[in-house]
Amino acid sequence: MVAGSSPAGPTRRNPASPTGPASRLSPAPLQALLLSDGKPGHYHQAEGVVAAIARLRPVRTERLEVRRRFVVPTRTLLQLVNAGFAPGAVLRLGYGLQVSSLPQAQVVVSAGGETLAANAAIAKALRAVNIFCGRLRRLAPEHVRLVIVSLERFADLPNHMVSLPPSPIDIGGRRRSAGGEARLGRANPPSRVGVLVGGNSGAFRYTPEDWLELTRFLAEAHRSHGLRWLATTSRRSGDFIADRLAAMAADPASGLEQFIDFRTAGPGALSRIFAAVDAVVCTDDSTTMISEAVGACLPVVSLLPRTHALEPREAEYRRVLEERGWYRRLPLAGLSAEAFLGALEAITPRTTSQLDELAAAVGGRLPELFAAA
Repeated sequence: MVAGSSPAGPTRRNPASPTGPASRLSPAPLQALLLSDGKPGHYHQAEGVVAAIARLRPVRTERLEVRRRFVVPTRTLLQLVNAGFAPGAVLRLGYGLQVSSLPQAQVVVSAGGETLAANAAIAKALRAVNIFCGRLRRLAPEHVRLVIVSLERFADLPNHMVSLPPSPIDIGGRRRSAGGEARLGRANPPSRVGVLVGGNSGAFRYTPEDWLELTRFLAEAHRSHGLRWLATTSRRSGDFIADRLAAMAADPASGLEQFIDFRTAGPGALSRIFAAVDAVVCTDDSTTMISEAVGACLPVVSLLPRTHALEPREAEYRRVLEERGWYRRLPLAGLSAEAFLGALEAITPRTTSQLDELAAAVGGRLPELFAAA
């Protein structure tokens, strides 16, 4: 697995500041177009790719929200791309976009199936290199120059590269310089732990009992082992758990030092939490949050509700994370501080920067993006 998650935050319209000696390869800003379907788990991956590119060359990024027209299925749009239909026709029919309104770009980046046909059509219209994070489904690989996937079994497919899901969050270097590689556990409990709360998704269903198990665990682990918590919810979390975490944060004796409520704060809390904690607990429904924490060089323990099931591809990816010693899973029912600390003892976090690794890999696959301008 080449790379994965890490920083720079959201894309900007000003040139990104490159880091490292490789940034001297080309001083001219690369024009990037980031396509977003409005889902943080998707556009964060595209932001991660742009942040990796910025390690090698300054980047000026434009962002374009794309919304597929529901009367035209994604499958139909991919068939049109495969059949060689003009990109302008695909964009008008599927997204209500005009080629003449597109910003100029040298590279087009996106993630999420709803952006896939738009990515291929826009890249063709602009004669740009394109990068997509995720599976191509029915799209022929010649329509995407670089496909970033998380499963090794796709590594030999044309134009594919295996990586952790990219992320713009990169705090691993700070953690390593602070000596944060010591193994955590019962003899060395973490001082602060991030709590990433997702919600109902697919076959995952969280009942009030599941959420009460979580808040009970947080309070009891603080009382018994002094663990302190920094928590955030997400767009799927719902009012029940958000209200209870807000109440805990108002009680100094609860151990919840900070609560970032998605309902009022919106997305973007993870980088602040990752920079302040030694480990992460995350509800098991969110592969994206798990991957971002793993990529930030943090030990990760995910928490399972009573009703849960992973899709086969997700289960395969999670097994890879477990086999590499980066993460463990525990049930919410009956969760104890001892079980949590014992799981941490089985984890050896990553120690290298995913952005540096991803930058090197993308640079090797797409050298034309970094040739001296």
